[in-house]
Amino acid sequence: MALPTPTLPDRSAIDAAARLVHGVLPATPQFAWPLLGAALDAEVWVKHENHTPVGAFKLRGGLVYFDALVRREPAVRGVISATRGNHGQSIAFAARRHGLRCVIAVPHGNSREKNAAMRALGAELLEHGDDFQAAREEAARRAERDGLHYVPSFHRDLMLGVCSYWTEFFGAQPDLDLVYVPIGLGSGVCACVAVRNALGLRTRIVGVVSAGAPCYARSVAAGRPVEAPVTTQLADGLACRVPEAEAVAVIAREVERIVEVDDAQVAAAMRLLFSATHNVAEGAGAAALAAALAERESVRGKRIGLVLTGGNVDADVFARVLDGERNAWRN
Repeated sequence: MALPTPTLPDRSAIDAAARLVHGVLPATPQFAWPLLGAALDAEVWVKHENHTPVGAFKLRGGLVYFDALVRREPAVRGVISATRGNHGQSIAFAARRHGLRCVIAVPHGNSREKNAAMRALGAELLEHGDDFQAAREEAARRAERDGLHYVPSFHRDLMLGVCSYWTEFFGAQPDLDLVYVPIGLGSGVCACVAVRNALGLRTRIVGVVSAGAPCYARSVAAGRPVEAPVTTQLADGLACRVPEAEAVAVIAREVERIVEVDDAQVAAAMRLLFSATHNVAEGAGAAALAAALAERESVRGKRIGLVLTGGNVDADVFARVLDGERNAWRN
């Protein structure tokens, strides 16, 4: 399968989406934490997407997607999507704002606390399959069967919403040498590329995947979408088995490299984020720091950006991470 030729949103579309998002939630902060700087011997800026009303960056995409959806399909009465948690919270939050029924498919064994958060936002949860891809496929089937609008996990409108945090981050810190961006299904890294290019910046972009969910790394290396097994137990927000061709194309063209981090490295980064900043990061939220730590020699003396994409980790999991159970986190 040949990769498509991606068309990224322009500055006017990015700015319009940011205005919509900022009408609902304020900009999240970015801080330079001295202890992280000392750990990396660099100037380290953290973008705190764990400070949104759902504790993760995904909220932004849902706001923009639903604004377009209700204008495009005014008769829509309900939606369905699939998630490991943060995308589902975004969809439930936006659906509730528009008075729409919301069904979210999750795999069996999904985060208990993310499930509870989605239900609290009004979502009906459907448990299906052993991984995100199985839940995703079931959601698509149920959409057709039940007459619900299927919300994909990767879409231009979702990416446009996510662009808003990059306009904030690059607006505040336009001279970053490089940024580390976790890759789940790809909206975050594609939004980063779009905003960097629209602003004409020279910041280099490094993608980060879980070594236990390497489909994007494998796909970029192969020059085509490649399915890869998921074994990560900690970075559930990166647990993608089947990549999006459009995201692969953007990453292959625009991202300098991809770093793979295993669960033990992610756990160490979660501990450091907590001790250095007293912020709670879920596995995917700590992946950017884990990658920077793995490349400590190459980042020395540079100005780097890390995205703390979310803080939605179950309490018992976080307790085990803080206890340093290294043998528990092996891909």
